[in-house]
Amino acid sequence: MIFGEFPIAECEGAILAHSARLSGRTLKKGHILSPSDIADLAAAGYDILTIARLEEGDVPEDEAAAVIAEACSGPNVRVGKAFTGRCNLFAETDGVIVFDRAALDRVNLVDEAVTIATPSPFSTVTARQMIATIKIIPFAASRQVVDACAAVARQSAPLVRVAPFRAFAVGLITTRLPGMKERLLDTTATNVGARLERFGSRIESEIRCNHDRDLGAVRKQRAEGCDMVLIMGASATVDRRDT
Repeated sequence: MIFGEFPIAECEGAILAHSARLSGRTLKKGHILSPSDIADLAAAGYDILTIARLEEGDVPEDEAAAVIAEACSGPNVRVGKAFTGRCNLFAETDGVIVFDRAALDRVNLVDEAVTIATPSPFSTVTARQMIATIKIIPFAASRQVVDACAAVARQSAPLVRVAPFRAFAVGLITTRLPGMKERLLDTTATNVGARLERFGSRIESEIRCNHDRDLGAVRKQRAEGCDMVLIMGASATVDRRDT
């Protein structure tokens, strides 16, 4: 790609590198300069412009971003429409984002023209949330760079995916100490239930018992088919030997 400052007379058909203000309108960076644009810029006093011209083997920024985004996307991921050299990935379901950090680093290290950003691995995401962005920094990337990034991304296929939340039948055990008010246990059950619902799970069994070593409540909920048993102790554990 050719990039630099050129006399305005040589800029027709080039890509404008920096936005230019004219009377009544603004030519934004990335705009392809037409003959009328050149005339208007000259009339406004511009004589030098910073522009870019693609050469043979260059892939325009939107096309490059879309190719790499497609190579990165896995199950439960939707590829958005590329714009201004950026293509975003979106979650198609509630879940957690899953990717190999080392593999992502390898893609990012292919060339400075390409960068991919994501949340941290295993972050919780919701449907339609943006979970990654692929950005082409200059106005184009070489075909060699685009193909290399796509190839590295496919080596870890899928590079970015969303693991949907699984619905669990949950057992909740809350323990009591003498003098504890029942409404505290009511609040605990309500809050835990609300948090579980966010992940598609629900409380199937609730047991309230004394704060002692009796494992009968745990065994009962497991026997009833609870996938997970949550225990909310009336007193914080302060030592491995503490109940």
